[in-house]
Amino acid sequence: MNTTSSPSPSPSAVAGYRSVFRPDLFQGQVIIVTGAGSGLGRCTAHELVSLGARLALVGRKRDKLDKVAQEMAQICPGSGERISLHSCDIRQEEAVRDTVAQVLAQHGRIDGLFNCAGGQYPARLRDISLKGWDAVVRNNLHGTFLFSRECYTQWMEAHGGSIVNMLADLWGGMPGMGHSGAARGGVLNLTETAACEWGHAGVRVNAVAPGWIASSGFDTYDEDYQNLLRSLQSKVPLQRFGTEAELSSAVVYLLSPAAGFINGAVIKVDGGVPTARHTWQLEPAKRDFTWNGFPLYETPKALKRS
Repeated sequence: MNTTSSPSPSPSAVAGYRSVFRPDLFQGQVIIVTGAGSGLGRCTAHELVSLGARLALVGRKRDKLDKVAQEMAQICPGSGERISLHSCDIRQEEAVRDTVAQVLAQHGRIDGLFNCAGGQYPARLRDISLKGWDAVVRNNLHGTFLFSRECYTQWMEAHGGSIVNMLADLWGGMPGMGHSGAARGGVLNLTETAACEWGHAGVRVNAVAPGWIASSGFDTYDEDYQNLLRSLQSKVPLQRFGTEAELSSAVVYLLSPAAGFINGAVIKVDGGVPTARHTWQLEPAKRDFTWNGFPLYETPKALKRS
């Protein structure tokens, strides 16, 4: 396990993160972001550091975390001293316990936790091996539990804090990804249970449930699943995919004081997909209200192909 502050390269001409929140919203606060090396975790980490937060970036691959820290130093000059990097397998209890202890040793406190790390692959239930099932459940459910528990017992129980967990558009099941649906369903119940058990300590526990967000995760799937993904935006009432920044802003809101009386809740960031009915023909979009404040966002390669 490594815990170091990244060096700050010379500032570049890259524009800063354009958040809708005030720049000093998290000044003096320490927030852990798991899965910070790519996709939704990376984007959210960029927004949080632009708002003054001290960050502990967690991921399995140190080189990805190094790259994110270098990006931050370029578009948010001076942020290098506020960032620590932690290589950790969130499925391993001792590794998680040690990582949280290292964050406290370096930063002195933990005010927020975004459990973004996870992963899955497309497969029908009949074709999922026990090994594959276990890998997805351990990533998405066990890792969320372990980081939440350790942040609570090592700091938040005595000082308060906010935890945001990652779900998915699991409503009505997740055909084709039943292992992820089962794990994310467990995270939903974990979120509600922790919100009740830990509320007395001033700890709020909520979740975000992204739908089809056009993130780098699209490019991790095989060609058949990418073909399916490219067809999905017509099934969204808003007739488009979401952006990473639209998910990030929901996370930032739940971590912020503005959500001080929100506990055990889920914000769906899905363009209204669960409301789409087979009895209703969705019409082509007439207006686009897409929000994207992340200057380093790139459209997934899977969506650039016809």
